[in-house]
Amino acid sequence: MIDSLLPGGAHPALYPAIGALMVAFLRGKPRMAFMLIVPVLSLVNLLLLPDNFEQKIDFLGFSLVVAEMTKLSFLFGLLFHIALIVCVIFSLTVEDKFQTVPALLYPASAIGAVFAGDWLTLFACWEILAVSSVFFIWARRTERSTTAGQRYLVQQIISGLLILAGVAIRSHGGADLTVGWFGSLTADLASGELGAILILIGIGIKCAFPFLHTWLVDGYPEGTATGAVFLSGFTTKVAICTLVRTFAGSEVLITIGAVMAIFPIIYAVIENDLRRTLSYSMINQIGFMVVGIGLGDAYGVNGAVAHAFNDVFFKGLLFMTMGAVLLRTGKTGGNELGGLYKSMPQTTGLCVIGAASISAFPLFSGFISKSLIMVSAAGHHETVVYFLLLLASTGVVKHAGIKIPFFAFFAHDSKIRCEEAPLHMRIAMGISALMCVGIGCGGFLFLYKLLPLSFSEAVHQYTFAHIAEQMQILFFASLAFTVLYLKKIYPPEIPSVNLDADWFYRKGWGVANAVILGPIDRVGTYFSGLFLDRIPKQIAGMRPIEGATKRLDVNWMLSAPTLIVMVALLGFLVLNYSRQ
Repeated sequence: MIDSLLPGGAHPALYPAIGALMVAFLRGKPRMAFMLIVPVLSLVNLLLLPDNFEQKIDFLGFSLVVAEMTKLSFLFGLLFHIALIVCVIFSLTVEDKFQTVPALLYPASAIGAVFAGDWLTLFACWEILAVSSVFFIWARRTERSTTAGQRYLVQQIISGLLILAGVAIRSHGGADLTVGWFGSLTADLASGELGAILILIGIGIKCAFPFLHTWLVDGYPEGTATGAVFLSGFTTKVAICTLVRTFAGSEVLITIGAVMAIFPIIYAVIENDLRRTLSYSMINQIGFMVVGIGLGDAYGVNGAVAHAFNDVFFKGLLFMTMGAVLLRTGKTGGNELGGLYKSMPQTTGLCVIGAASISAFPLFSGFISKSLIMVSAAGHHETVVYFLLLLASTGVVKHAGIKIPFFAFFAHDSKIRCEEAPLHMRIAMGISALMCVGIGCGGFLFLYKLLPLSFSEAVHQYTFAHIAEQMQILFFASLAFTVLYLKKIYPPEIPSVNLDADWFYRKGWGVANAVILGPIDRVGTYFSGLFLDRIPKQIAGMRPIEGATKRLDVNWMLSAPTLIVMVALLGFLVLNYSRQ
């Protein structure tokens, strides 16, 4: 890459970050033009940065590497810029500032995170990522989206605090603040170091590890039609990039990833809400990536990174088609839809392309990335894991490759007649579909050159054995779905709420609120009335303070502004603690 036109080059996240501050003052066509120009200029800046690009600043006595160029950071930076352009096109007519500002700030924080060379910079971007993304959920302005957004934000903030605590423990023990770029904490995790364990759990929340995954299936389906598309492209991919940098080669990830690939299949098959089905499907695909990272060799890690790259487009395409359906019909339930191919034929065709890609059909992008992970698992003689991934691949075909397009656009005729998706949405979906087909039909050769590790030999994807194996998976999965559906054995689409792991902490919070916080709330209410109402009444000439008798609700502790202040104070304390 040649030198940037700017002296030394601008930080890769600078353009969208500044753009987020400015877009709030624009409306109509000027806003649309601005939203398109900013990511394009930022992409040009990224492509013009030199290979040895690095930016450092001094902060409170620390030397922070706010940006450093590696093959991994460049690949994810390129991915996030392309995804940002596609998402902006898809949401071009949205005027809600609850979404337009995060539309630039959220990707900017994701870009900043993958380029961060130190833990403090990464932590700052990590928390901005959490706070900016929740507005895509709250912007729907329903009771369900409000509460789902609160739960989402709390879990995302906890993720960052765990990382900060782990970094503080490591720093107090003499470790520096460098993140590293490949498996920097693998040895420390193997030795049982507490700091490394806390960091893994913090990253695991954003990766949607088992029992830490409910924020994803709880929050994403409650997002707006366009907001869920943004959410699907950045948060989990930042976590995957960070996992490569810190824990590549950690064997525990193999087991975690295998479980992630399997358990969402059960939920996805019985789930009625199709966007919730896609959320479970996302966890399933992340499971493949986590397995590849845990395997730690060139095939596994490159396969995980390539699959993350492809997942942004095929999963984003499926979320876009469901977003278009939600926009036009106001529904996403499998029992409510059907027959939409008559009204939305182009959206139907694009959805089928996304479904074929996520199913790893030959000539589509999923085929050329998932196979790298499978080859790595076989090469490491992980027989059980290999067959679990085969089973998971079969499940993907049924719950994402077939269920999504079938129940949304075919199945029974719901008698819903609506307009086709808006032109800008079809353009965005078309770009993603082109990426799915282009990468699968030869673009993977260029993608392979960008991957972080070098292959020891040439990789041949379109071999007879590989194609035959995948076609068998596709055939038998399709046959199983057809037989089960025709025999009326396949789980029917019934509007319901399926219990997940979040049931335990939701019930636990209710018990804690009744047993612990309830009495505290009543004590606070008593003393507020005593000192602000009854005592003033006893003093001649004094009037009670207005509104003093209102209850003091302890739920103020969960408000977003308070959380942000708490994080800032904790960060300040940790900084001082680590410098002692």
